Amino acid sequence: MDVSERLTFFAALYKVHENPDAGMWMLYLTIIMLCVIVYKLGFAKKLPLGKSILIYLFLILGCTILTFLGVFLPIAEGLVVAALILIIYKIRLRQHKKQEMDAS
Repeated sequence: MDVSERLTFFAALYKVHENPDAGMWMLYLTIIMLCVIVYKLGFAKKLPLGKSILIYLFLILGCTILTFLGVFLPIAEGLVVAALILIIYKIRLRQHKKQEMDAS
């Protein structure tokens, strides 16, 4: 069985099997970007600067493990779905609040 058949979409897109160095870095940066988006949309609260830096540091460290798993498991794809769901939720929430303000 060929390894390239088992790669996830993003791992195959970045050609991790042909150029592992550049492919893994691109996958790593993609997973970091998607994790930050999901964190900001779903979980972020106003925190002091020091605590925010600590949160993002641990987020980036956790993304290292997710990158290795993301070669054969759909980690980045799941983050894309989570980001889309949270974007839709935020849009609907904003529309609902706007309607409430218009009604009162």
